[in-house]
Amino acid sequence: MENKEFAKKLEKRTKDFAVRIIKLSVELPKTPEALVIRNQITKCGTSIGANYREVNRARSKPDFKNKIKICESEASETQYWIEVIVDMKWLDWERAKPDYDECSELLALFTSIGTK
Repeated sequence: MENKEFAKKLEKRTKDFAVRIIKLSVELPKTPEALVIRNQITKCGTSIGANYREVNRARSKPDFKNKIKICESEASETQYWIEVIVDMKWLDWERAKPDYDECSELLALFTSIGTK
């Protein structure tokens, strides 16, 4: 697969992930505490794709690496919030696991890309 094709597929994948995270966040309880977490996970989970889109428009290699690191950081934070949601028993692991697994794969991709 060519780099441009890979980049386009990863852009779509990260956008699809953003939609998944929004759907997950809608399932959270309407308590004040859960609303804070809903906001947090929605922000970091959707920013992965937005930042990755910017990666593909980087002006230089250092700019590219910096933007990839942002994607990596946002994916790690998204995992953290999914773990908190499960620990709070707001969603069960079976519901959260597919999103957590996808986030893990994205994180691994960004980590790998960032080391090249």
